[in-house]
Amino acid sequence: MEKIKKVQEYFLYFMCYSVIGWLYEVFLEVVVYRWGFSNRGVLFGPYCVVYGFGAVILLLSLRPLMDKRIRIGKLCITPMLVFLGIVVITTLVELFASYLMEMTRGEWLWDYTRFAFHFQGRIALNPSIRFGIGGMVFLYILQPLFEKLIGKMSEKTFHVVFAVLAVLLCVDVGYLLLK
Repeated sequence: MEKIKKVQEYFLYFMCYSVIGWLYEVFLEVVVYRWGFSNRGVLFGPYCVVYGFGAVILLLSLRPLMDKRIRIGKLCITPMLVFLGIVVITTLVELFASYLMEMTRGEWLWDYTRFAFHFQGRIALNPSIRFGIGGMVFLYILQPLFEKLIGKMSEKTFHVVFAVLAVLLCVDVGYLLLK
């Protein structure tokens, strides 16, 4: 039963970070670049699932590293290693996502050709560094807050929130597949 609850927790994290990713993308598009609003996700709802998947992958892969205190002399380099891990992992997730979208939709939703040090417009150094910074905020600030929030939920509230979000996501994916 404990494993099921852990999977449900990670699903809630996935949804939280998918929504945060969508908000980030819309903020960039509307406020920073002034291109106007468009739904930045591949699904109908206000979430970018690539951010959710990326967040869960970061949690599963970098949590053990975060718990270590790796030093060079007196200098703790663990945060630097975590940052580099975030940059590498998120860049690979974004590259994989671009190929998956191209395979399933005929296109991917971003174009980094305007940035220096890009690969086929799919990934670039500038966004990878931004993902590294965002990933540090996520792992060291947001995630502990979300863990406390979920820990304070009653069992019933936890299951209701999980069920509602799971149904919404399933309906959304179903809608995409039928479209």
